[in-house]
Amino acid sequence: MIESKQNQRVKAWKKLSQKKHRDREGLFLVEGWHLVEEAVKSDWTIDTLIVEDGVEVTDEWSTLPVEYVSSPVMKEISQTETPQGIAAVVRQKEWQIDQPRRVLMLDQVQDPGNVGTIIRSGLAFGVEVVILGKGTVDLYNEKVVRATQGALFHLPVIQSDLFEWLNKREVAVYGTALDEQAKALPEIKPPEAFAIILGNEGMGVQPSLLERCDETIYIPQEVKAESLNVGIAASVILYHFRYVT
Repeated sequence: MIESKQNQRVKAWKKLSQKKHRDREGLFLVEGWHLVEEAVKSDWTIDTLIVEDGVEVTDEWSTLPVEYVSSPVMKEISQTETPQGIAAVVRQKEWQIDQPRRVLMLDQVQDPGNVGTIIRSGLAFGVEVVILGKGTVDLYNEKVVRATQGALFHLPVIQSDLFEWLNKREVAVYGTALDEQAKALPEIKPPEAFAIILGNEGMGVQPSLLERCDETIYIPQEVKAESLNVGIAASVILYHFRYVT
């Protein structure tokens, strides 16, 4: 059992809270029973299962590489205020995506909670891939990982250049905007294959991307209501594209 916070493995795990170390090692940390369970039952590679001393794990996990640690060590590596005594170091996944027909693109979406919510909605409403464009928060940011509630283990999410994807697109592209040309969402008859671009919380989709869209869309709402955040807007739009015919 590891009891010292100065242990080299402990130091390496703690560094995974920083993007540069996650990128260099190709690893990230997940915490809590639900997220660890989702990671284990997926086809992602578990580098190390980290278990606090005294915590019992299921027999199904006995084949995984397990490292037992003391309570102070678990608190040292944890990125939450109240650790559940279970964590996992997971290897980042390289997805190979071949001509997806239902694509969701995020342009400079910076709030981790919104990105996590959008990934959950993407899984719920049949998106085949989520593409995080430049300026969007890192997929493996601990707050994004928690907000996905495990959805990132079951839906391809890649970090890439949106313009490059649009250059080789084979689907109709819709961007969210509040301009004179934008159509209200209920007016849109969703095609079988599509890409939807959602933009930055404050600035929206950048104009150079909107120019590449076939149509721009907006969500009509009551005048007195505050505008929807991008996480909620994504859910509304994806529901429409999934179930409205």
